[in-house]
Amino acid sequence: MNQKKEEVPVEKQAALFSVLADPTRLKLLRLLLRQREPDALCVNALAFRLGVTQPAVSQHLKVLKDAGLVQGEKRGYRAHYFVKQEALKKAREFISQTLEFSEDEHVSSNFGSAEK
Repeated sequence: MNQKKEEVPVEKQAALFSVLADPTRLKLLRLLLRQREPDALCVNALAFRLGVTQPAVSQHLKVLKDAGLVQGEKRGYRAHYFVKQEALKKAREFISQTLEFSEDEHVSSNFGSAEK
């Protein structure tokens, strides 16, 4: 049986792209992707590796957590962060779906060119 994928609303797709649009958040996400749950990093370590302030890292982590991409776990006095793998899988599906076109959709050959 060929099941059709559930279509993700454009607003949800746009929200994900908005979260991923910030260069610091993308760097943060990439850094966290290299970690596994036992090797999760705290805000201090993330700030040091990215060369940004701890408050900036905290703000970016909040956006990533609100989007459901990142999870924090309290260890002693500090929270350590890692990427939620199931959420990452879903985000990949969202992005993939955004870039897919059905056979009846058409993109102009002028896509991306400047019109005068």
